[in-house]
Amino acid sequence: MTALLHSDTAHEGHLPGTADYRRVVAALFVAGIATFALLYSTQAILPMLSSQFAVSSTAATLTVSLTTLGLGVALLITGPASDCYGRTRLIHFSLAASALVGTACALAPNWSTLLLLRLLEGVVLAGLPAVATAYLREELDPSTHARAAGLYVGGTALGGMAGRLLTGWVAEVAGWRWALAATGILALACALAVRALLPPSRRFVSSGSGVRAVMGSPLRASADRVLVLLYVVGCCSSGALVAMFNALGFRLASAPFDLGLTAASLVFLVYPLGSLSSALFGRLADSIGRRAVLPLGCVLAIVGILVTVPATLPAVVIGLGLLTAGFFAVHGVASGWIPARAHAAGIPTGQAASLYLFMYYLGSSVFGSLAGNAWSGEGWPGVVTLTLALFVATGVCALVLRKLPIIYRQQ
Repeated sequence: MTALLHSDTAHEGHLPGTADYRRVVAALFVAGIATFALLYSTQAILPMLSSQFAVSSTAATLTVSLTTLGLGVALLITGPASDCYGRTRLIHFSLAASALVGTACALAPNWSTLLLLRLLEGVVLAGLPAVATAYLREELDPSTHARAAGLYVGGTALGGMAGRLLTGWVAEVAGWRWALAATGILALACALAVRALLPPSRRFVSSGSGVRAVMGSPLRASADRVLVLLYVVGCCSSGALVAMFNALGFRLASAPFDLGLTAASLVFLVYPLGSLSSALFGRLADSIGRRAVLPLGCVLAIVGILVTVPATLPAVVIGLGLLTAGFFAVHGVASGWIPARAHAAGIPTGQAASLYLFMYYLGSSVFGSLAGNAWSGEGWPGVVTLTLALFVATGVCALVLRKLPIIYRQQ
């Protein structure tokens, strides 16, 4: 153990300003764009899919929920596997395979096939989220971990926006098939860019080999109280965001808004606020600590949810902007906190990150589908009640985290 600690502290990772640091951050930023463009590519066209396939709004949300569910389950394998077999190979495979599956979704002959392909999409997408923060912790200097994680999450925010905008615009002009094909082509271009940019791992040390090592100690990653609370933070906050955006298309397509797909998709232009807030809160976390910053993101998101209540377009846009900024502040801080806590507690970082993301996407899947029920039953007030409850729970966890003792370096 002494030798391991000495090795970890004797070799600094890439420092800000160096070429390799810029390559790492740029590559994972682009990878985040590809992953989340594909993950949420159907969200902006849910009303069109509901109409084209003659399914309910709740059924239409399955094209998002099944993808996030497949991703979450696959993370339980890909995260621990990356601790054994390495990070970069998994990243490259995930990006290439997911671009191909995303393009194949455009060729789906019926509703069942589309759902099956969207589930598969989630499975092959799991490679990047499973290892991104662990790769950053290993390869970059410790002083940059929170801000680098914030920049990566910023890429995921832009990806979420790009996927929704692209499909919304293309779908209204050429239909949903061309919309999904366009997202697949975007993801393929990103995969090629990451192949050229991403440096190979220098500081990765395998935690073992074989099936036993891959599946060996997930319980350890769920035994730490701080990690467990962070898992709940990921579950509730992601569930709130996806629930609101799943229901948003149906709200904007109905009275008093009556917007078409192109006009409705413009509200996703609030997503750059997520990139900005994740980077800003990451820097703030490096300065004053994650415990102090996390509750601020929760307050911002709760205010945003309440602002969406009036049935006016400016209120909806402003509220969504605040919610997006608050969510990505929370997620950026929490996702960067996970590998730091796990490393100091002697828990494999890939396992801890995979459990966090499993809970994150479980929340997306469950509460994203419940949003369809909330919209069908109670309209927008039902959606607001659901999302507000989830972010209040997130805020409670953030306050409890402030009181738990710090047991390691870099927290």
